[in-house]
Amino acid sequence: MVNSSEVQDIQLNDAQRTVQNLIGLAVRGLPAMFDSRSQMFCHKLKKTTDGLVQEGISPRYTIMTLMGLQRLEQSGTPSPIAMKPVLERLLANTDWVENIGDAGLMLWLAARMAPNRLDELARQLQIQTALSRFKDVREGTTMNLAWFLTGLSCYTQVVNDREKLSSIARQTYDLLIANQGKFGYFSHQTSRGSFRGALRGHIGSFADQVYPIYGMTQFSNAFGDDSALRRARECAHAICEAQGPLGQWWWHYDSRSGRVFEEYPVFSVHQHGMAPMSLFALGKASGTNCASWIYKGLDWIDRRNELSVNMEDASAGVIWRCIGQTNLKRLTGVFSGQKSRQGLKIVYECRPYELGWLLYGLADRLALI
Repeated sequence: MVNSSEVQDIQLNDAQRTVQNLIGLAVRGLPAMFDSRSQMFCHKLKKTTDGLVQEGISPRYTIMTLMGLQRLEQSGTPSPIAMKPVLERLLANTDWVENIGDAGLMLWLAARMAPNRLDELARQLQIQTALSRFKDVREGTTMNLAWFLTGLSCYTQVVNDREKLSSIARQTYDLLIANQGKFGYFSHQTSRGSFRGALRGHIGSFADQVYPIYGMTQFSNAFGDDSALRRARECAHAICEAQGPLGQWWWHYDSRSGRVFEEYPVFSVHQHGMAPMSLFALGKASGTNCASWIYKGLDWIDRRNELSVNMEDASAGVIWRCIGQTNLKRLTGVFSGQKSRQGLKIVYECRPYELGWLLYGLADRLALI
């Protein structure tokens, strides 16, 4: 008979193997997504009849991927890509930054990888007037506000000066939490900023939940605001309670009713990247333990999903993007069994930020499991 301590050891070993396997896949897969001429990562790698093909380049995805690679190196594993030229390329030209979210990502990146360049970057991006200049601020776009709050908070933690950015960080935080409903979920945007916001702004994606969790956690770390941790815990509790029976992190949530609005697609990056990075950060800051939900979400990747397929393609070094629907008709009701498999398919593409967030969320976990 196996006793409880042996069961726990088996579970820990399984979790360690899962994390180690995912990290190894990301390390092998990212070089194929890198464009050496531009020193940028592509927008996506897509499966075609001619094999895997790069499409476009993305400064935004490059930022996310670079932060994941840096965390990989901090954990003791060398990056498969030389990071310094990529970082210099991003810092040299910020003309592509056209919204508050990307400005926040740039601050977040510099705080982690080039803290001595933060003041220069802040002047270049005109951070102090950012809230009055960008359209996504007027629309109250949750994800972008969360990225900006994260950037400001990471900046503050690096310079260790709460006063320097306290006013703009507080304004950003207030704009963000105005989108949080009484059930913990965040809307996609404010209902006051546009017709679209008034019509459907209260429906928030999974990204609209996890990025605020991370941003509010960093805001609390930087400014000592316990109410931010409380709000982060409320959102974390809501998404964990709503998690699907196979560990699915669902796609859309209604901030007014507190219900899951739309289940599919289920995105792999939510399972292996975005949920772990946000929930582990919250746990570290507040003691909130979401590990069981996180590891159940990871299990979904390897055959414990609706289609009983492995979303990893080890030979290609990718994790396929999602399990979605074959038509426009939305599946009604949470997945409950074999019958619900009808109408589902795999989307055969992978984006570099997906593997970047995987590394950012998991690369430092092996020593802690």
